[in-house]
Amino acid sequence: MPRHTIAALTAALRLESDHGWQRDIEVLVFLYWLAHAASYPVVSKAFDIPRSTVHNIIHRVAEAVVSILPRVVQLPRGGELEVVGAGFAQLAGSPAFSVVAGAIDGCHIRIKAPSSNAACYFNRKLFHSVQLQAVCDHQGKFLDIFVGYPGSVHDSRVLKNSPNFNQGIYPPPEWCILGDGGYPCLEHPICLLTPYREPVHDPVHARYNAKHARARDIIERAFGMLKARWRCLFFKALEVSPTFVPKVLACCTVLHNLCLADGDIVEPEAVGPEAGDDDNGPADRVSEAGDASRDHLAAAASAPQHRVAALNEHDYL
Repeated sequence: MPRHTIAALTAALRLESDHGWQRDIEVLVFLYWLAHAASYPVVSKAFDIPRSTVHNIIHRVAEAVVSILPRVVQLPRGGELEVVGAGFAQLAGSPAFSVVAGAIDGCHIRIKAPSSNAACYFNRKLFHSVQLQAVCDHQGKFLDIFVGYPGSVHDSRVLKNSPNFNQGIYPPPEWCILGDGGYPCLEHPICLLTPYREPVHDPVHARYNAKHARARDIIERAFGMLKARWRCLFFKALEVSPTFVPKVLACCTVLHNLCLADGDIVEPEAVGPEAGDDDNGPADRVSEAGDASRDHLAAAASAPQHRVAALNEHDYL
């Protein structure tokens, strides 16, 4: 993170300091811990601060960062939604995708095996994890997060239990979000469109899948940037209590958005198959299918550009 971004973060946080440490020192301790995937003793030695104090600082700063999450991780407002749609149309290479308001996916964050209920956290990739479900815009900015479910739970089950799904918050009517094959294709309570199951023999479906993949790839890139910057999420298992992991992940998404807003972009690093986050297992059918909406979008994506406007006049989302 550049110096001015750290300064802005420090100014935004409300940290009560009654123990002699300055606020900027506490923020630097927290960022160092996140970026280096270091244990408390290592951070204690690096800053010459008692280990118990390091523990208290990290938890205190995490609480402060989470408190500003609603101001940093938020849904588009006003004309911002049109900008997001135009961005996804550019990513997909088709004006038909201008009705896309975001991309959704889940990410497994490796943790140490907990002392209790360890089997619940053991995922299909054969390691213990906590899940982060996120929706991002065309630039990789997180718009909504839902974090805390253990790794053994399927992506579609996490979706079904998320506030966004249960309350039908996002996307708004006549808009959709894109998800991979691990999710069901939905019309209600949210419009979530997935690719057609491979192999496809219809050229319209094949063309839709290709454009869908190009547009949806931004959420994979967002997770890649998140892990490249905060290496504690990638290089080793988090050595904290499972109850504290959701706050750590929420903090990382807040810092990710702050960095993007400041123009500080890191290139995502390649990850191996074990660390990949795609989940192409069978999805639970959690609500009304969105097959008709997907078919209409696929037809619009294959239509000549002068016909796309006419197709979009119909209320097919």
